[in-house]
Formats: sequence, C-alpha cells, structure tokens
Amino acid sequence: MRLDRFLSHSTGLPRSRAKAAIISRRVRIDGEVVRDPAATVAPSQIIQLDDEQLAWPRPYYVMLNKPTGVVCSTADPVNTPINHLIREPWADELHAAGRLDADSTGLVLLTSDGAWSHRITSPRHHCDKSYVVTVEDTLDPALVQQFANGIVLNDEPTPTLPAQLEILGSHEARVILREGRYHQVRRMFAACGNHVVTWQRERIGPLSLDATLEPGDWRELTTEEVEALRNA
Repeated sequence: MRLDRFLSHSTGLPRSRAKAAIISRRVRIDGEVVRDPAATVAPSQIIQLDDEQLAWPRPYYVMLNKPTGVVCSTADPVNTPINHLIREPWADELHAAGRLDADSTGLVLLTSDGAWSHRITSPRHHCDKSYVVTVEDTLDPALVQQFANGIVLNDEPTPTLPAQLEILGSHEARVILREGRYHQVRRMFAACGNHVVTWQRERIGPLSLDATLEPGDWRELTTEEVEALRNA
C-alpha cells in the first residue's frame, strides 16, 4: 500500500494532510524517516507517526447490490464507479471480486484482500455463480441440454464448461456457471439465437445476495461469510 494511503486509513487524516505529515518528516518506517508519500509499505514494517506506532488497516469485505449504470471499476468517464457507492474513507482500497457490466445488476463482492478475491475468481477453483436472466424470445426447453453440454461462443475455439440452466418461465431462467468468461451469460444465449434483456447475479459460491439490500445498498460480510467463501 502507498504510504499516504496507509497513513490516511490508519489515522483518519485526509489524504492531503497525510501527505503533508510525510513531507514534514513526521513519519518513520522501521526507524528511518521517509518523505515520499508514494513509498510502498507492507504489514511486516513498523510505521510511526510522531513516534507513535500505527496499526495496519484491517481488510474489508463488502456485499453490494449493484444497480444499473454502475461499473465494477475504480474510474470511468461515463458511469459511476462501484466504490463511489460506499461512502467510507477505505472505499478507494476496494476492488470487485468478479465483475458485472454496467447494464447488469445484483451481487458484487468487494474487498481490499487480494488473496481472498483471487480465491473466488480463479478459474482453478470453479466457484460457481448463479444468475437470473430474462430473454427476448421464448425459451426452448432444448437449451437445458445445450447449456449442460457446453456452448461454443463466437470467436472462441473451446466450448464453455457445462452450465446448469433452469427455466423459470417463458422468458426467464436461472443460469449457474463454473467459470467467468467475458459477458458469458449474454454470449451463451446469443450463440443459441436469443438475446438477454436483463441479467442479475444472485449468488457467488455459498453466499446469496442479502434480500434486505436495495439496489445501491451494501453491508460488510460477517466473519462466517468471509470464511465460507475462502473455503468454497
């Protein structure tokens, strides 16, 4: 983590005042004065402000119900970055553990713990994800077997991993994936001649979207939820 970010999160100082403190020779790393706000610091180091040792910021784990028009990135010239919905000083340290595009909605997990998010998103671990979609044309029951067999997407040589399709209505279905290719749900239906109208993620691994969260709302995960996903 950058030193100025660490100092801001550890003390509650605004970033500008944290930088000023560093430049003013008030900060030491392992006993040595450091004047570069962009210096990188690690949890193994002893960091002091005015001779007082500072605690390393705890990791954050957040569940958010993403609305449309919000992107799972920290900067975007058109849409709202997802961590702007979290009005906390530590929000700029968060990244999405599995993205949704701007038009999609539902469960997004955000964290400052890179190893935890890698565990969720790594293709090696096959952490399954569940989506509810509505489509433009009537759903053909034959799609259930097509999804189970895997579907060859446009411009990709290998088929998708077997996916579970549950038809909920004439134009609504639940899709459970074990991988996360770019716009995969939309592209799977497109390859079968249908068009996805809406797309909501309802579950990642063992964790379902909290029904009490309105679009744009968020909450921190419990310790039990964090560990359940770590071990999924």
